[in-house]
Amino acid sequence: MRRVSVVMASGTWTADLSRPRDLAIPLAFDGPQPNLFEAAAATAAPLRSGGFVGDVAQGGSCNCSEYRLTPHCNGTHTECVGHITRQRVSIRDIYKGGLEPALLLSITPVAASESDEGSNPSPQEGDRLITAAVLREAWKPWSSTTVSALVIRTLPNEASKLSRRYTTPVPPYLTQQAAQLIVDRGITHLLLDTPSLDRTHDEGLLTGHRIFWGMPAGSNDVTAAQRAEATVTEMIFAADDVADGRYLLDLQIAPFDADAAPSRPILYCLMVVTD
Repeated sequence: MRRVSVVMASGTWTADLSRPRDLAIPLAFDGPQPNLFEAAAATAAPLRSGGFVGDVAQGGSCNCSEYRLTPHCNGTHTECVGHITRQRVSIRDIYKGGLEPALLLSITPVAASESDEGSNPSPQEGDRLITAAVLREAWKPWSSTTVSALVIRTLPNEASKLSRRYTTPVPPYLTQQAAQLIVDRGITHLLLDTPSLDRTHDEGLLTGHRIFWGMPAGSNDVTAAQRAEATVTEMIFAADDVADGRYLLDLQIAPFDADAAPSRPILYCLMVVTD
C-alpha cells in the first residue's frame, strides 16, 4: 500500500495511491465508442510515408499510427471556457494539474414534468433533469466537506454508457438551479457521465456552461468570464463499485493547445481523517 497524507481545512486525510479508480472511457479506435452529434468515429490507421508503413503486421519495423478524433464527441474529455469564447483559450493553459479534493455523488435524474426547476430553453416533454433538489439531497451526508471537484454519476448506471450513441432520447442535463448550486458550493472542476452539462440540442445557448464559467448570456468574450479557471469533464464512467464519497482527483489531460482535450480522471479514496 502506498499512502499519502493531505492537509486540508477539514483536517489531515490519508489516501491510498495503490488503488486508483479510472473514470475515463477507454477509446477503442475503430471499435465500440461513445458518440455525440453523429460525429465521425475516432479512427486509427498506420502511418505511410514513402516505403515506410507503421504496422509490424504489415511488414513495418514498428507500429506508428495516425489518429483522428473529435474530443467533444468521441469520449472522455475536459473542456475550458474557450469552448464558448471567440478567443482561442487552451485547456492546457487553464488547468495546470495537481490533486483536487473531490466528492462523488450518484443521483437519479428527474422527469422535467415532475420538477419546478428549469433551463433555457425550457425543458421539453420527456427530458430528464439533474436538479438542484436531487443534488442537495445527495450532498447531505457530506455537507460539511469542502471540495473543489464534483463527480456526478447518473442512475441507472448502465454499462452502455461506455459505447452509447447519444441521439434520442436526449441525455440528462443540469437545470439552471443545479448549475448555480454547484457554483455556490465552490466547485471548480465538474465531472459528469453525460455528454454535456446542457441539453444536447439547446439552440446554442449553453446556459449551464455559462453559469458554471460565470459568462453572461450571449457573450463570447473571455474577459467577461468570472470563473475562467473552471473546467468541465464529460463522458466519464464511474463503475458501480466506486462508492459515493470523498476522493482525491488526479485530472490528467492531454496537453492539447485547444479548448478541449481527451482526459483521464483518476480517483483515490480518502480513507482516514484526523482533526
